[in-house]
Amino acid sequence: MSNDDAVRSLPIYVGGASLLAVLFNRTVSGIAPVADASSSQSRADLLAISLAVTSILTGLVWLSIRPKSITVVNPKGVECQMICSYLPDSVVSELLWAWESLSAVTCCRSLVVVYDGIYLLQIGMAAESGNSGEAVIVDASKLKQGSVYLGVMRSKAQRYLANLLLYPGRSELPFLPSNTQAVILQPLGDKGIAIIGGDTIRGFTTSDQLLSIVYRLLDG
Repeated sequence: MSNDDAVRSLPIYVGGASLLAVLFNRTVSGIAPVADASSSQSRADLLAISLAVTSILTGLVWLSIRPKSITVVNPKGVECQMICSYLPDSVVSELLWAWESLSAVTCCRSLVVVYDGIYLLQIGMAAESGNSGEAVIVDASKLKQGSVYLGVMRSKAQRYLANLLLYPGRSELPFLPSNTQAVILQPLGDKGIAIIGGDTIRGFTTSDQLLSIVYRLLDG
């Protein structure tokens, strides 16, 4: 917001104005500057001063707390498109269409589909294997043994890792670019998983449910 600083500073102005108003009132009223606990006016002024100071401190806190800007990053890796060779052309077409849809309308930059112990699709950005310029291939058998895969299979529910860098289980996804920001793990029935990597922290919204395309394709 363009007026964000002004809104955050508002309690400071209100508190400062209130404090000056109390002091001005005591001056023009001829009240002694020293507070007298037996005076109802002094007690009211002390309460007003306390509220004014609280308002000023609130404004200072608001100014010191600023949301961290979230930016889109360029995935570090290589482009890849690997599809299981024995898949029917119709299934390949559906998978590619799902990828194109996801990458077009969401922050998705990587898509991996593993089903029945075999990786069916790895497309988009992938981690680079050394300096060879080749993509790190998905090891489906190793993936199935990890806590990430097992946790999703047990819960049978979609799992959203909004900030992958804070998640220790990211080491189980070595095929994704090292700076992948967010990941969605979508179970495919009880036999597989779709792994969607994004380029923005918390970049996937609740409306990004195009994953159901892949689910219906493979579970149907």
